[in-house]
Amino acid sequence: MKSFWKYIGCAALLAAIAPSGYAWRIVDDKPPRVQMAILLDTSNSMDGLIEQTKSQLWRIANDLAYSTRNGQRPVLEVALYEYGNNGISAGENYVRQILPFTRDLNVVSQRLFGLRTWGGEEYCGAVIKDAVNGLNWDSDADVYKVIFIAGNEPFTQGPIFFRNSIRQATRKGINVNTIFCGAYAEGMQTSWYDGAVAGHGSYLNIDQNRSVVAVPTPYDDEIARLGNDMNGTYVPYGMEGESAMRAQDAADRLAVPMAKQGTVTERALFKGTAQYSQNNWDVVS
Repeated sequence: MKSFWKYIGCAALLAAIAPSGYAWRIVDDKPPRVQMAILLDTSNSMDGLIEQTKSQLWRIANDLAYSTRNGQRPVLEVALYEYGNNGISAGENYVRQILPFTRDLNVVSQRLFGLRTWGGEEYCGAVIKDAVNGLNWDSDADVYKVIFIAGNEPFTQGPIFFRNSIRQATRKGINVNTIFCGAYAEGMQTSWYDGAVAGHGSYLNIDQNRSVVAVPTPYDDEIARLGNDMNGTYVPYGMEGESAMRAQDAADRLAVPMAKQGTVTERALFKGTAQYSQNNWDVVS
């Protein structure tokens, strides 16, 4: 099945996604779904990339939140992996699942913002295989399934051949997009481009030594204030209500140091979308 999203831009890990001409097939009036797995290299060589990655998550979330198919907004599920960190067991190929698929982007934000770099051996083939086999990917061909993997070491490193892992992904209808953190030509030479071609995805590169700075607008302070005020409207219920509310507040606090990248504004805007509904723990929602 041909892909129904096109990827726009390459200045950050999670490039903005815009709809293409593909038409969703609506079955029983169910909204379309997107499953996205983010695989991040958290070795020390990625020190210049991690902050950019954190700030960009909300851009893709906003783009997906505002997009529609046949008048319906997609349900977004995100999973998060880290790889290449010496804090992970070598027996696990330095791969760790941070989150399985979840619709709670507060938790995704909190865990992503909390990632730290430390040493590491970066095995792209291993983390792709783990994500393909360790996540509950939907078998429905109408669900758009995609992996974003970012790193800056050769794509061929490690005991698991990347082509075998990507072959498993494509058999499940999962597109694999690669993001090399360095010069475009170097990524071509170190098989990151080959990985994208094999995964029916896109090859992108970003300069890990250049910070992404959002262009400020006269509305940013007011948007941030309204986003903060919105927190006072939530009324938690059930066993998970209080913990979910704490996760939301924690994600907001973790975004503050990245205000120059537009993260605070992006989070506030996202809270105003239907995609952000917290009806599993909030009475008002």
